[in-house]
Amino acid sequence: MNSILEETQFIMKKYKIRANKSLGQNFLINQNVVDKIVESSNITKKDLVIEIGPGLGTLTKELLEKAGKVICIELDKKMIKILTDRFSLYENFEVINGDILQIKLNKIIKEEKEKNGFETVKIVANLPYYITTPIIMKLLEDRLELESITVMIQKEVADRLIAIPGERETGAITYSVYYYATAEGILEVPKDSFIPEPEVTSKVIKLTLRKEPPIEVKSRSVMFKIIKSAFMQRRKTLLNALTNTKVFMTKEEGIRILKELHLEENIRAEKLTLKDFAEITNKILVDE
Repeated sequence: MNSILEETQFIMKKYKIRANKSLGQNFLINQNVVDKIVESSNITKKDLVIEIGPGLGTLTKELLEKAGKVICIELDKKMIKILTDRFSLYENFEVINGDILQIKLNKIIKEEKEKNGFETVKIVANLPYYITTPIIMKLLEDRLELESITVMIQKEVADRLIAIPGERETGAITYSVYYYATAEGILEVPKDSFIPEPEVTSKVIKLTLRKEPPIEVKSRSVMFKIIKSAFMQRRKTLLNALTNTKVFMTKEEGIRILKELHLEENIRAEKLTLKDFAEITNKILVDE
């Protein structure tokens, strides 16, 4: 085959495949993007790679050449047949038919490390855009033994994930990602890199998991609830948002806490650092 495009068209024709819109399928046909994803993942034979939503296997093919083992997790049964036909001769290939949100990755990782002695585990994926955030949050919150997560997602979401808390793009998820990982943008991916073309520009990002969180907080879960409350009413000041959601029991309590932490009374949520939210959390828990 001369190109990914020809190969993709051949496979789609052979298996009578159309991209499944409800599963968010868009097939990558840009070799430069594939190369950049693989290169930025820094994969070696000592790595176990878990690929989420491999689809026709465009990325899988390159990953199998570099990794110790590639485990593909794919929801669409039609794709399982294609992946098995394409890669069953590779000894380092395995495919699991299932939903990434339901699969117990920690069990898979533990077994693979014990059985094959892999030093590191990396996630690589071209994620379906409609379910990007739940997947990334699950990977981070489950505290899996991962070194990195390299994913292609919608640019607008990517910019929010890799922002530094307090920057213009900041959203509630920015703080979660920053707590668990350091994040960087790798490259923007134009719409014509896929068939069918998605309606939005994409972006490849890489999250490198932190060994230790960047701040100390008395309760991680309480802090993230407070951050969520602060961003639920984004247009309001932090004081009003946290009073309305009963994080501050009264406005007076909120004013006192903000004053003690040297934060302005009219500050908005997106201007706070993760450390600011940790200090608010610690104050509230002490006051209780």
